[in-house]
Amino acid sequence: MGEDAPLTAGQHAIESHIAGNLWQVQVEEGASVKAGDILVILESMKMEIPLTAPRDGVVREVRVQPGSPVRAGQRVVVMEAV
Repeated sequence: MGEDAPLTAGQHAIESHIAGNLWQVQVEEGASVKAGDILVILESMKMEIPLTAPRDGVVREVRVQPGSPVRAGQRVVVMEAV
């Protein structure tokens, strides 16, 4: 699926708000998460920046791997509301 592929009803994209490197992936596809759970951790300018779930849901796609560069605005995780 392409990075800019449209989301289906009930899906929500988690996008990086900064450029950096993906340091850790804290979830895997199919995992249930609660609002506020950490999904991935970015590293930028020697700082760790967690990206969290905005609502309860299920992780449908993880689009990044540890060590990969991430652009500002890049979709890193796709969730589906429960």
